[in-house]
Amino acid sequence: MNIFVNGEARQFEGVSSVLDLVDALGLAGQRIAIERNGEIVPRSRHGEQTLAEGDRLEMVVAVGGG
Repeated sequence: MNIFVNGEARQFEGVSSVLDLVDALGLAGQRIAIERNGEIVPRSRHGEQTLAEGDRLEMVVAVGGG
């Protein structure tokens, strides 16, 4: 499947949901915000939100510090 992640065209095999994508990118367990085609995807819906060819996702990883 070809999708755009933060403006970059990427190709993924076996990815069908936002949760699958998070796992494929090695971001599982991190605090992230995800927008799919201009709409925020709540964390509670990552597993059920399916992806489609050409989707555009913006992902932001929260970083703590002090």
